[in-house]
Amino acid sequence: MKKVLALMGSPRKGKNTDILLSYLLDGINRDEYKIERINLVDKKINSCTGCDYCGHVEACVEKDDMTYIYEGFDTSDIIILAAPIYFNSINGLTKNMVDRCQRYWSLKYSLGKKYRNTEDRIGIFLAVGGAPYTFEQFNGSIPVIDFFFKSINATYKGNYFVSNTDEIPVYMRPEIKEELYAIGKNIQNIKDFYIQR
Repeated sequence: MKKVLALMGSPRKGKNTDILLSYLLDGINRDEYKIERINLVDKKINSCTGCDYCGHVEACVEKDDMTYIYEGFDTSDIIILAAPIYFNSINGLTKNMVDRCQRYWSLKYSLGKKYRNTEDRIGIFLAVGGAPYTFEQFNGSIPVIDFFFKSINATYKGNYFVSNTDEIPVYMRPEIKEELYAIGKNIQNIKDFYIQR
């Protein structure tokens, strides 16, 4: 059975980011995929200090809940990251987890070790922004997510973005639920996508 690792990066459980992720996961066939969902707010994830320990040893010097998340990255076929947009990029809670993926960059480029093939798995990014729709609203987050998926060797397949959630929350927009359910249902054969609502 294949595995989905779903990371919910908002500190606000049951709100827009959390609901968005649930809509996508609801469409995924549980007979084909085991889903592991992690709320980052429930985990102890220390900040990366740039100590370069991972550049010399095949591990991170910090012994916290990232150890469990690293194992999730290493064993999953699909990685879904959901985060709110704060100050034009992903929020600090999510970025902290992304920063700790320096371990994978060091593994490949400092230590010269092979990490699993990119073709093995895909990455999907979901995000919400409270401000009204603008075309550039999510542009600050995309390079960060691109490098994140590259670091863990996942092919960045798609973005699903929702604007104006301060005025119209996700749960009041049934078209979003339908679209994300359909993406989840077809996740095995998903084509590259960029959707902003």
